[in-house]
Amino acid sequence: MLGSVLALPFEDESFDGVFSNGSLHEWERPVKAFDEIYRVLRPGGRYCITDLRRDAGALPTALVYHSTKPKAMRPGLLSSLQAAYTVAELTELLRNSALCDARVEADFFGLCITGQK
Repeated sequence: MLGSVLALPFEDESFDGVFSNGSLHEWERPVKAFDEIYRVLRPGGRYCITDLRRDAGALPTALVYHSTKPKAMRPGLLSSLQAAYTVAELTELLRNSALCDARVEADFFGLCITGQK
């Protein structure tokens, strides 16, 4: 099924879980997307959104860059990193969305948003 995170093609409260990996930095209107995720979750449903983080630092960036194969994918990795969010930026966006109680954690090279409706 083809759809957009800005208008998920599902009824309200359709899912027990929503997972997104590596696309958050591409979302044109993340607050709207967070609201859509909330809309399609059943009460008690959980969500997990993972992505890169722009402030990962030089060492993690270099390690991931040089281990990315094929090499033709490396420019895309760098542009995705430049478009990615920091924990502080995401915390502010989430505060203005239906996922306002989300937890945001950073790891070596990325970040993870988790929570429950």
